[in-house]
Amino acid sequence: MKILIGVLTLGVLCFGQFETSEVLGTVRDASGSPVSKAKVTLLNEETGIQTTTLSDDGGNYDFFNVKVGRYTVSVEKEGFSKFTTPDVRVDVEVRQRVDATLQVGIVTNSVTVEAAASAIDTDTSEHSQVVNLQQVAELPLNGRNYADLALLATNTVKSPIAISFSASGTPREGSFNVNGMRSTYNNFLLDGLDNNMYGTSNQGYSSQTVQPSPDALAEFKVITSNFSAEYGRVGGAVVNAVMKSGTNQIHGGGWEFVRNTVLNADGFQFTPLLFKPTLQRNQFGMDIGGPFIKNKLFFFGDYEGYRQLQNYLNYDSIPDGNDRNGILPVTVVDPLTGKVYPANTPIPIQQLNPFAYYALSNLPAVNAGNAATNRASNDEALLLIRDYSDKYDAKIDDQINDRMNLFVRWSQRKDLQYFAPDLTGPSGGDGNGHIHILDQNASIGYTWTVNASSIFEARFGFTHVLAGKEPPYIGGPSLESLFGFTGLPTSPDLTGGLNTQSISGFATSMGRQTSNPQFQNPTSFDPKFNFSKQLAGHSLKMGYELAIIRTEVLD
Repeated sequence: MKILIGVLTLGVLCFGQFETSEVLGTVRDASGSPVSKAKVTLLNEETGIQTTTLSDDGGNYDFFNVKVGRYTVSVEKEGFSKFTTPDVRVDVEVRQRVDATLQVGIVTNSVTVEAAASAIDTDTSEHSQVVNLQQVAELPLNGRNYADLALLATNTVKSPIAISFSASGTPREGSFNVNGMRSTYNNFLLDGLDNNMYGTSNQGYSSQTVQPSPDALAEFKVITSNFSAEYGRVGGAVVNAVMKSGTNQIHGGGWEFVRNTVLNADGFQFTPLLFKPTLQRNQFGMDIGGPFIKNKLFFFGDYEGYRQLQNYLNYDSIPDGNDRNGILPVTVVDPLTGKVYPANTPIPIQQLNPFAYYALSNLPAVNAGNAATNRASNDEALLLIRDYSDKYDAKIDDQINDRMNLFVRWSQRKDLQYFAPDLTGPSGGDGNGHIHILDQNASIGYTWTVNASSIFEARFGFTHVLAGKEPPYIGGPSLESLFGFTGLPTSPDLTGGLNTQSISGFATSMGRQTSNPQFQNPTSFDPKFNFSKQLAGHSLKMGYELAIIRTEVLD
């Protein structure tokens, strides 16, 4: 069991409550003097939820707990015309400044100002890149992994381990290097809570536990340097993603993305029959969000399915027919009896070593290359990779009252993959074989605005992962039942096929992969608490986080 404890932190001008943001500014009159006790209202244009505060003696105001979305900021003060600025875009975890200048007049008069929000974030020193809803929805994504858009941030490159999986299967999702750090040094957050895949064998082929569909995200932010102390566990990047929420209007959508063999370009490598390897990929789904109770209770849900069948051309080097019958081009001496077998003389392998005879005779027939001159790449096969997955999210947001709000979310992904072995039959079974993945996550968040200058937030996340692999012929006869070998496993969840066998002079090994079967199943708990206070022109924040990670391992 691993326990990571976040120490209490207190800083000046700290910002960003989880995935939420701040809207702040200064209210002045036409001469530039600060206006105190002005009523400032922040209205969410999509949900109708609004909150108010008063400017302090310096004319400053601050809304701590602001969700991603579009807002209208209005300012009222007796003796001045009402100031209004609509369509203020608030991104994930920013300090959006909206300064207001009041004109002398009466409150019934209104002055509407477009683009009053600052386009440059001058209230933080962090280096970050926000990827908004339009970019997530419209930029091309091969495989629809939203985290690939993190490459839009500077000093970010695709991790080599992600590329290495892509030639013959599913690339490792969310794997990229920032500022030269390993991909495991990145920190993934979803709705402000831990979303990191802690299984180091990583059969989920992802750096994240929950892998939201691009259509389910409001936006996300990649912070590459100078981030707040609350992200102390990370040396690479912080990827802070926000799931969509329902609004006062019912919105929904559906999609299907197709890739197939017909649409693929011809490659430079063909099988003898001169046809392109098969690729059939379908990604389809839907999302819907809206109100249970307008201005108060909202829902959002989404589903996405993934179906892919892929073949790729594979070459192996295996013993040919003469090798398997003991007809070798060199003189061989039996080390046990001293008997000499001249070159090209059959050696009775079945009599000398039944195990070797069994292993060799159960190899697939040689079907490529020139066995007389070159054993390399004498076995050619189109190998199948099958990947079927389904994932969904369900989220409820509740504005309990004008000071309290709550959200609850459940996410699940189930993925079943099959990698055909390089060598078929009882003497094969190498590679990953059957991969099964089940990721489940429950998150809950509560926010209490204690007063105009104080806010308390609590979050709790629970994650459970079952992810492992099994060789293709698991459950078959054990080596003890076949040959009398003792000391090896006889349980059906481990038997079936040969253990790894290597022959000098041949690049390809027989038998199953040495690390198969294998699983790492982490279960994690993530409680977090924050308290923020505006005091004398400063924004102060303290917080606590505990991450408990328990992992079951078969390796």
